[in-house]
Amino acid sequence: MTDISALVADLVAESADADSLVADLPAERWAASTPAPGWTIAHQVAHLAWTDRQATLAATDEEAFADTVEQAQANPTGFVDLAAEAWSQQDPAELLVEWRRGRNELAQALVNVPSGQKLPWFGPPMAAASMATARIMETWAHGQDIADTLGVRREPTARLRHVAHIGVRAMGFAFQINGLPVPAEPIRFELSGPDGDTWTWNDEGAANRITGPALDFCFLVTQRRHLDDLDLTVVGPVAEQFVRVAQAFAGLPGGGRKPGEFQ
Repeated sequence: MTDISALVADLVAESADADSLVADLPAERWAASTPAPGWTIAHQVAHLAWTDRQATLAATDEEAFADTVEQAQANPTGFVDLAAEAWSQQDPAELLVEWRRGRNELAQALVNVPSGQKLPWFGPPMAAASMATARIMETWAHGQDIADTLGVRREPTARLRHVAHIGVRAMGFAFQINGLPVPAEPIRFELSGPDGDTWTWNDEGAANRITGPALDFCFLVTQRRHLDDLDLTVVGPVAEQFVRVAQAFAGLPGGGRKPGEFQ
């Protein structure tokens, strides 16, 4: 059984890591453009704060969350951007307080979800553990956008395993959202964690394989680095196709990053 308390602790730690990037940032720097087109640092934090708020509603007030889903269905391609824009208009100090308060409420809400209960979401319902893992992934990815904007290199942690796990499990979705048939052949993933551990998924005898640093794989599936800039070994036609469409996040495929954009 998944230890929800451990997952939530990792979410709290990942959020604190992202927080450290902006905690002492002058207000004017919140307007700096990030690698995500049209998004400033304020947009990045606003998006995290807004999504944490929605996740809390999903865990504590399904009726209120259903109202948000109805609004999203009326504008499925622009709803998230509109929310980020609206929340980004807050004073940076107020937005930071809102983000901190909201993620603390989410952490408490997730550990209180009864075992076996599924939470509603914009896609299929998910368990509290899946929600926590998804929030870790997104917090890490948007934290990376902020770090790249500020020219900060973050030290990778074992929390990357959660990001990698979503990237592996979202393989079928990545093919489908790109209009491709889902392959029947599995891919063997062998990733080296920052502490020297090897993280693996699927049969070691699979003909298709992806190996390399877990950090690089996480960059790939969150589309925060171009494939050409990653130290990944890709073997087999299915694996070669996957690395060109991989995404750990829901929604339409993103634009990714250009080769050599970050060195």
